[in-house]
Amino acid sequence: MVVFNACSSKNTVANANITNLLKENEFTFMAQRANPTSSDVVNVLNSFPNSSSSQVLNLDYGYSLKITKDELVAELPYFGRMFSSNYDNTKNSYRFTSKDFNISESSGKKGSTIYTINAKDQQNIRRMILEVFANGKAYLSIDSSDRQPISYDGYIKENSK
Repeated sequence: MVVFNACSSKNTVANANITNLLKENEFTFMAQRANPTSSDVVNVLNSFPNSSSSQVLNLDYGYSLKITKDELVAELPYFGRMFSSNYDNTKNSYRFTSKDFNISESSGKKGSTIYTINAKDQQNIRRMILEVFANGKAYLSIDSSDRQPISYDGYIKENSK
């Protein structure tokens, strides 16, 4: 057991660093899995050979939501039904930079911190809810006016310099 535990990769930050990141309100959420709510997406995924019946999509490294005091940068994929699609494929995912946003912070269950983010300069995004747990794991949910909701599992890390 010790050998397997030592070989496993650690994606989370030390607990002391997590509290510092949360106090500063400057960190990056790294998405590891997407959880689409659309049954159409799940049916398509289940039709592939050797697929599991899971509604979770493992993501490549690099999909993130970066939070700083004066900027919010989202680079997240979207899987689901869009009610008003765009011919420009780069606008069909969550890729934007917001300079006009507000973040409210509250306490969640089991010592988690919940951030409710409203990007005022993004017309289609109603709100984003980010729940960060004490071990650095995080859960992001995005509610939009032009598409079905989606959520992401991942972890937080310090912003890149």
